[in-house]
Amino acid sequence: MLLLFGLLFVAAEVIFIPGTTVVGVVGFVLLVIGVWMGYRDLGTPVGHYALAGVVVLAGLIVYVGLRPKNLARVALTSVNTAAVKDVRWPDVAPGTVGRTLSALRPSGTALFGAERREVVTRGEFVATGSQVRVLGIEHNRIIVAAA
Repeated sequence: MLLLFGLLFVAAEVIFIPGTTVVGVVGFVLLVIGVWMGYRDLGTPVGHYALAGVVVLAGLIVYVGLRPKNLARVALTSVNTAAVKDVRWPDVAPGTVGRTLSALRPSGTALFGAERREVVTRGEFVATGSQVRVLGIEHNRIIVAAA
């Protein structure tokens, strides 16, 4: 019974739930104890047969479980090609003119082309709908002034 459960645990580790290692270690321990008890209780020839059978069956289970076709079922095969906007490369260049969508007191929203951006002035207030010019970008903030 120990050998049977050991092989089942190894099969479950390799085929059904790869990567957990706990189930595989438990299965390996059961196999070792089962082979040892086969040598102890049934004699050397039966122990040899049990050891050979366990090695062959466990090797077959690992071979079947680790074939590329079987691994493809549980492996991540899609590639993520998405990109994150890098704030070190601003998309609003200094000197760009835009229009405010909200009052800047001193921060608010401005429209540059079709892009909405959060902007900050150097302390002055700018009314809604006013033209603003980008002075620069400091620490991920777009600094603007009334144009």
